[in-house]
Amino acid sequence: MIRVKDFWDYLAGKNFIFFSGVPCSIFKTVLDEAINSEIITYVPAVREDVAMGVSSGAYLAGKKSGILIQNSGLGHIVNTLTSFNLIYKIPVLMFISWRGYMGKDAPEHKIMGRKTISLLSGLDIPHRALSVDFDKDLNWAIGIMEKKHIPVALIVKEGLFK
Repeated sequence: MIRVKDFWDYLAGKNFIFFSGVPCSIFKTVLDEAINSEIITYVPAVREDVAMGVSSGAYLAGKKSGILIQNSGLGHIVNTLTSFNLIYKIPVLMFISWRGYMGKDAPEHKIMGRKTISLLSGLDIPHRALSVDFDKDLNWAIGIMEKKHIPVALIVKEGLFK
């Protein structure tokens, strides 16, 4: 498991201190720490495309930024990704919870659970599952963002954070 404080400290060390998102139970401890942090700025959003817009605006203002969203909301950001972030080279670090992973979740999450990876692949969004070796995963994602100036997704399975 990943200690939430270690996660945020690592991101802050890489100057990723601005995030937006839509709550998800998989991110509960992560969001609690961000909201109470004196270093991390977290802006709650009513929808995932709003979170992407807020974080994209932060990038345009000179901040490294990210979003935390549920995979069911991935559909809400498809147009934002394809008509804005990808064509204008606006990188955002995306943490996407993997609801419905392996068919384990409420029925409304099962289809998107099966389609999350293929949807990201179809959009040419580099992605991988976040692991307990989160520093390696974050370095991989940040490296791609810095080189290609595009969003990168890290998929978060339930129970990864403590």
